Amino acid sequence: MVKRWIQEAVHRPGRLHVNLGIPKEEKIPMKLLDAIVQAKAGDTITNLTSVGKKKIKVTRKIEQRAILARNLKRIKK
Repeated sequence: MVKRWIQEAVHRPGRLHVNLGIPKEEKIPMKLLDAIVQAKAGDTITNLTSVGKKKIKVTRKIEQRAILARNLKRIKK
């Protein structure tokens, strides 16, 4: 059993920040993550938050990264 399994689950840290155009110093809003997960792959969504790109094309990879980010945010420390 691996002790630090979360660190090994993230293969390319910071890639979702790059895809969304949000600096690494800022947190990704939960509202934006929920919108990405609810959209289907191939859709273009409008970012209602004040950070990042205004229009985001949702791909399957971005959706997977958003699901992982949303689940990791919900883990109690």
